[in-house]
Amino acid sequence: MKNVKQILVLGAIALGMGQIFGHDLNNRHTLKDPGFTEVAKEDSKPANNMVRIALLLDTSNSMDGLINQAKAQLWDIVNKFKHAKCGNDGRPQLQIALYQYGNDDLSSREGYIQQVLGFSSDLDEISEKLFSLSTNGGEEYCGQVIQTSLSQLDWGKNPDQLKMIFIAGNEPFTQGKLNYKDAVANAKEKDVIVNTIFCGAYEQGINTGWKNGAQLTGGEYMAIDHNRKVVHIATPYDDVIIKLNSRLNKTYISYGALGAAKIQQQSAQDSNAMEMEEAVAVKRAVSKSSRLYTNSSWDLVDASKAEGFDIDKIEKEQLPMELKGKSKTEIASFIEGKKKERNDIQKEIQDLNSKREAYIASQQKDNEKGELENAMLIAIKKQAAKKNYRWE
Repeated sequence: MKNVKQILVLGAIALGMGQIFGHDLNNRHTLKDPGFTEVAKEDSKPANNMVRIALLLDTSNSMDGLINQAKAQLWDIVNKFKHAKCGNDGRPQLQIALYQYGNDDLSSREGYIQQVLGFSSDLDEISEKLFSLSTNGGEEYCGQVIQTSLSQLDWGKNPDQLKMIFIAGNEPFTQGKLNYKDAVANAKEKDVIVNTIFCGAYEQGINTGWKNGAQLTGGEYMAIDHNRKVVHIATPYDDVIIKLNSRLNKTYISYGALGAAKIQQQSAQDSNAMEMEEAVAVKRAVSKSSRLYTNSSWDLVDASKAEGFDIDKIEKEQLPMELKGKSKTEIASFIEGKKKERNDIQKEIQDLNSKREAYIASQQKDNEKGELENAMLIAIKKQAAKKNYRWE
């Protein structure tokens, strides 16, 4: 292993994952902020169109490149899902969980494994957790981390839902006391597909068990160059989208105990993306303009879309300063104004992104796409098709 390299952890983080991958902006949500009484009834109908993905990332010394690819390409994965349909033209929700393993900073009693984030659709929280990862030497027990994720996470029992594990690393798949074959057998029993991403030579991954680990559940085996620099193509639309993102942030009306912290988290994750590269910030802005980015637990605009929403049920001290002392009619008018402004900005970003994607397609070579992004999207599309998911 190489000497320890730390990945800079930025504070408050946009991927705080209070929401994770999925709810349509028009979907109903339940407000769960502890600072106020219940505002809307929880939808009693189960979410049948759910995609659950657990990312199991090796954070040993040699994996800095893998973590950087994950941080840079998260938004590519999210933006692909905004086009997905399932069943009778329904839009799937997306939840992501994150584990790290193989890091000396983690507990040896837990097998050098840590759940960084349970299943979440809060994109800001997910981003934040990815940026919090740092690398250090350790023992990499693939079978044990798979089994841990199966035991700790609520995968649900609906056979129509897409449930996937992506495990990435570069040490033999066979390490550890728990036989990986037992772990993947448990995954298959839960209808969870295990996809393996070996960070190294294709044949080496086969020889060290990575391909077999995937095949036993019908998953995909892939080998990537995790240290390869991701090529981002700048477009004439990038600067405009970034400026629109700043305007988009001003349409959020934070409230309750979560409000102030989540606004800061949103801003911090914008900064994290921009510090990586301007193109990453653009992709994040596109995600924020989609149905997959929703914040009903702390934003009054998203909260107001819930069935049964009543501003009178929110305690006055939980309202933001600009709404304190206002009448119910004035508050409703203010929220509606921000809602319309947000919808207009989001549509403008989406329209510009269509032009941006066309420009990139005309300039990009197939081998310039991100290694991790390609590996995940190939597996997702292939396995989603078996569950009646499709892309427009």
